[in-house]
Amino acid sequence: MTPKTPRQMTLVAFLQAQNCSNYVGSWRHPSSMNDYLSPEYYQRIARTLEDGKFDMAFFDDRLAMPDIYGASHRETVAHGVRAIKLEPTSVLMAMAMVTSRLGLGATYSTTYYEPFHVARLFATLDLMTKGRVAWNVVTSMNDSEAANFGHSEHLEHDLRYDRADEFMEVVMGHWDTWAEGAIVADKEADHFADPDMVRRLDHAGRFFQSRGPLTVPRSAQGHPVVLQAGQSGRGLAFAARWAEVVFAKYPTLDNGKKQYKALKDGVESAGRDPGSVKICPELKIIVADTQAQAEEQRDLVASLSRPIDGLTMIGETLNIDFSGRPYEQPFTDEELAAVSWQSLRDKVVQVSGKRNPSVKDFVEASGRGTLNDGPVFCGTGKQVADQMEEWFNTACDGFVLSATSVPGTYEDIVRLVVPELQKRGLFRKEYGDATLRGTLGLTVPRAGDWRAAR
Repeated sequence: MTPKTPRQMTLVAFLQAQNCSNYVGSWRHPSSMNDYLSPEYYQRIARTLEDGKFDMAFFDDRLAMPDIYGASHRETVAHGVRAIKLEPTSVLMAMAMVTSRLGLGATYSTTYYEPFHVARLFATLDLMTKGRVAWNVVTSMNDSEAANFGHSEHLEHDLRYDRADEFMEVVMGHWDTWAEGAIVADKEADHFADPDMVRRLDHAGRFFQSRGPLTVPRSAQGHPVVLQAGQSGRGLAFAARWAEVVFAKYPTLDNGKKQYKALKDGVESAGRDPGSVKICPELKIIVADTQAQAEEQRDLVASLSRPIDGLTMIGETLNIDFSGRPYEQPFTDEELAAVSWQSLRDKVVQVSGKRNPSVKDFVEASGRGTLNDGPVFCGTGKQVADQMEEWFNTACDGFVLSATSVPGTYEDIVRLVVPELQKRGLFRKEYGDATLRGTLGLTVPRAGDWRAAR
């Protein structure tokens, strides 16, 4: 009898195509590299991740420079609070050029782009990487992004997700317009492809009209992997319907166990196989050869944050200018109802214990801009692996790993943590299938499969 293969952990690197990681203070770290405007910077990270057999790296993105705090971009630029944001799919391809197995994902918004464009772009990326691409689906979050695309304000929360649901139907429909095996390429018979296997979409809905057919055939993995990070009730319903990898936020292990079960139950209720969806919470790892060295590094990293980081990022996230508001003045019920990122609002209410929290409560309870914005595993490779194994066995399918210095964080993880996970049989020693789906252990969908599953 063949022994059962142990369940394997999914490892995803959480990247930013900008001057810092999602931890703003990372650009101030003495070991962080400064060539973030060059392909070599991202290619260096890509090689490290592929050496460590990571499943995937993906780029978060926002469509505006943070400029809500004080209605100005001056503080953002002065303090480097995510002031630079390169177009992520272009950076993705620079990384693809120096790798052959690492999965690569990029964020694209369903609020400010058109479905045909996104379907064509990501289908092309998937072909050019031989089936290694993922699309991180977001609905965007603030008025600054709206202003860059000619709108006076950002769409209301649930309306964004209504639009996103239809956006996904159109994109998935376009990815289906070419059936597998449509291309014949018979030169002598002058028969390039079977017209009966290429169809128009002819979508007409509430938000979109799109004809098709798409001009890009299917890739080796069927279509790009769909990544999503919904945390609110509406966002979780969207993730349950569409996501193949869910980027989660767990403040604690106990909270994670509840979220994990709720997400898996939601996937099943949406008519999908819960085993076909990987749920991966964000995690920061600070690892060194000794516990004392790791704790020293943690103290250094924590010292890099500045008050302006949190104030700017919370304003960007919640679409609220905190600059002219008394620091301890509670928000009214009406103001809280207007907050765009509902899951963060609810977290602050829960952590602070106040129905009407203040700016001070938002800063302290959210941890935005500080090392405390999410769990941190700190210690030796063995100590970190112990914590990851506990979470993996009870609350997740893997992890989205953030960096506190770049590329040092990932180099430390690959050198000290990955070998420990491999030793325990929790993580691969070599890549298997060449596609991202193969690496993640997901099946290759055929045209139309998504409709049957929903």
